[in-house]
Amino acid sequence: MSAGWNTIESDAGVFTYLVDNLGVKDVQFEELIALDADYLKQQSPVYGVIFLFKYPTGEKPTDIPKDGTFDFGAAENLFFAAQTIQNACGTQALLSVLLNKDGEVDIGSQLRDFKDFTGAFPSELRGEALSNSELIRDVHNSFARASPFIDETQRTATEDDDVYHFIAYTPINGTLYELDGLQPAPISHGSCSFFDFPEKVIPVLQRRIERYPASEIRFNLLAMVRDLRIRAREIGDNEWLVREEQKRTAWQWENALRRHNFVGFVSEVLKGVVRGKIKEGEGAYERWVEEAVGKTKKRIEEKGKKGAGEAGVEA
Repeated sequence: MSAGWNTIESDAGVFTYLVDNLGVKDVQFEELIALDADYLKQQSPVYGVIFLFKYPTGEKPTDIPKDGTFDFGAAENLFFAAQTIQNACGTQALLSVLLNKDGEVDIGSQLRDFKDFTGAFPSELRGEALSNSELIRDVHNSFARASPFIDETQRTATEDDDVYHFIAYTPINGTLYELDGLQPAPISHGSCSFFDFPEKVIPVLQRRIERYPASEIRFNLLAMVRDLRIRAREIGDNEWLVREEQKRTAWQWENALRRHNFVGFVSEVLKGVVRGKIKEGEGAYERWVEEAVGKTKKRIEEKGKKGAGEAGVEA
């Protein structure tokens, strides 16, 4: 990986092992398949949620948020960092929750040192410190998909790109905050206790989604919760514990695949297939290529109709 920041996916397995590699203890992420407060409560304790959405690139910044109110004085009592570099917003969003939960969550010595070091900084300088943290950047980049063709760290989004952005929602000091590094300050959405969070955050998310056309479905929502294996052990549910362990095994396998470069393997497979088509006789290779092109176009059309599990380009 280069010295910049690469794009990572909005994936529960990616985020869980990302924070684990940063030294955080007993935290995992769960993908939420419904905007339902009762469903979110079932994951309790919930420390916050990470929301991925298509960023409106043509939208002009305003002095007043579309929902909630800017709380410029909140930075003195919580961790808020301005986003100063592309592709870092996923990790920045989860850190916006974690670094405001020190005491509720064991964030580990390295993140605690970073929080203490940047505690007196303004949000812009905190963002610079985060962007230049070798530890955080290296762990973040270790979960990026391997690509020998595109250097995500040097790529700037264009008007033709679908640009996605991560933000965080979490209760801090009795207030529900929206923490978005592209905004000038934390956004307050009113009073909210730790236990009220599921009921208070769902309407905020629903209002945000309603700003988009009904045809827009490219959203992703991850909840930061306590390691579910702990609760399974506490209540003696061995079947649940086995499912959670199997989930972890699958996440580790998927994360290993993300880091692997399959170009050499695919090249050898294609060589073998082409040799086989040529042996089939005249025109077999051309027909095979035409059929493959048609299938690829169909898959691209189908993919465009589905949600955004991966942030193609981050704001």
